[in-house]
Amino acid sequence: MTIIELPFRATTAQACHWLAQQTGTPWTLARMIESGLIPYVWLDYDADYPELFGDANGGYAAPIFFEGDTRRLAAGSEDVLITITKDVYKIVAQLKPPGFRRSLDELRFLKKDLERLVSKLKRDAEREAEGEPVSIEVAKESQNGISKDQVLIAFSSLVKIDLEQALSGGGGIFGDDGARVKGSAKKVKNKAVWNPVTLALGLNDVYRVPMSHLKRAFNTHDFLYAWTTEWNHSLELLGK
Repeated sequence: MTIIELPFRATTAQACHWLAQQTGTPWTLARMIESGLIPYVWLDYDADYPELFGDANGGYAAPIFFEGDTRRLAAGSEDVLITITKDVYKIVAQLKPPGFRRSLDELRFLKKDLERLVSKLKRDAEREAEGEPVSIEVAKESQNGISKDQVLIAFSSLVKIDLEQALSGGGGIFGDDGARVKGSAKKVKNKAVWNPVTLALGLNDVYRVPMSHLKRAFNTHDFLYAWTTEWNHSLELLGK
């Protein structure tokens, strides 16, 4: 059997064929998505979306990561619907309804993502053969909270305090549990997660972080997108 050489951006057929050769099991678009792979679609420059393309007047490869969009693909849709993506600067962007539609044959998967997945699958297989527990990675972010690393990525540059030190040991920051999800650090402190909405409101109230900076954080980091509805609702209640 000839092992195909993966291009930088592989089609669905190429990706499935290569994964099947590497793993000895059949692959489909649904299985790739369920395994956490992110498909991309090339977007040619659209004058109706100048903020999406920035200086990339020739277009760019847009990721399809929003759960609603990927769930539709995994369910066997006849085309691609993109309602949320990232702009050329990797900032999360919500498209004007009804979003962008593209044909399924325009989907592409990054070579580095495919190689990373195969490496993980092989490591898991080796651990399983040796009787070690295999960690299960969930593709979508936990809806309970965000990790310490994600807190630091989103908010550390906005405060003058040592945020990493404030989070050490699973601390809640604002006394007791504070923004920490209650019980998340009960057994293992480094497994603590924080509610980003509670945390952001606390940073504004206690450390005077401007709301404009916090709003930008929720619009910049894809792991915070699942929280934007709750965030916006909280701002409405507070009149902000």
